[in-house]
Amino acid sequence: MQNRNKTQGILSLLLAYSLWGFFPIYWKLLRALPPDRIIAHRIAWSFVFAIALIFLTGKWTQLAALLKRPRDLLIFGLAALMITINWFVFIYAVNSGQIVESSLGYYINPLFSIAMGAVLFKERFKGGQIAAIALAAAGVAVMTVQVGRLPWISLVLAASFGTYGLLKKMVQTDSAVGLAVETAMLSPFALAYLLAAPKTGFFPINPEAAAGALAAGSPWLWVLLPLGGAVTAVPLILFATGARNLDLSMVGFLQYLAPTLMLLLGVLAYGEPFTTAHAICFGLIWAGLFLYTASKMELWQLLARKKNQP
Repeated sequence: MQNRNKTQGILSLLLAYSLWGFFPIYWKLLRALPPDRIIAHRIAWSFVFAIALIFLTGKWTQLAALLKRPRDLLIFGLAALMITINWFVFIYAVNSGQIVESSLGYYINPLFSIAMGAVLFKERFKGGQIAAIALAAAGVAVMTVQVGRLPWISLVLAASFGTYGLLKKMVQTDSAVGLAVETAMLSPFALAYLLAAPKTGFFPINPEAAAGALAAGSPWLWVLLPLGGAVTAVPLILFATGARNLDLSMVGFLQYLAPTLMLLLGVLAYGEPFTTAHAICFGLIWAGLFLYTASKMELWQLLARKKNQP
């Protein structure tokens, strides 16, 4: 039974990270629309999908209990803000031809989380974590010097998702319930935006295409936009299922699948540039991630040995 659960966990995580890794394909299909308009639809349809899931699974009790805890609701409000920033920047990056830079952000994310733990909670660095963070910082510095600007998309994605993860760890709840609460807080703003904002949005990448697509009432838009709810929720549920059945070491190792798929998509499928500066930057960060993963594996093995001692 344990082996079956482990296999199910690995398959669930592989599918979750693969879906996240292939996200750019879905958002590229909506590239005629401005990212702010896509985000508003994503929030609204994610709320509808999450409520439908709660209805089907009968988790109203969990939802009602969460709504009675003001502290947890405040945390979810902050988490909702962080994930909105993350969603917006990611969709903007994908549809403006910067998938490679967005993949860099998700490689950096674990190292950002370590640094945040040290700054906010005075956590001590373990093993090769200092070297890992230094290598990642060096990689970002190389990219900044070579390109002439900070890789702000990578940094915002890492910071927003890292903060989101930190906030979510402070409240233990079902993933569908959490998504329902977050999107319920955001949906009034999303609906107001859709009613009041210009059709080309406030952050248009291609204003003429956006106006044309909306004016034409393209049927594919009204198929793809509602799918945003499922696209958002399904990987979260698969991740929660997988994480419950696997050791942290396996979860940590598999997390690099998503940014790797994004990187390959950006370079091979969409022809984004991968220069010498990119190679040096990614090489330094991959070296840092190797040190980070090795130090975590060593720690997990030590904890496992202690747990198995009589």
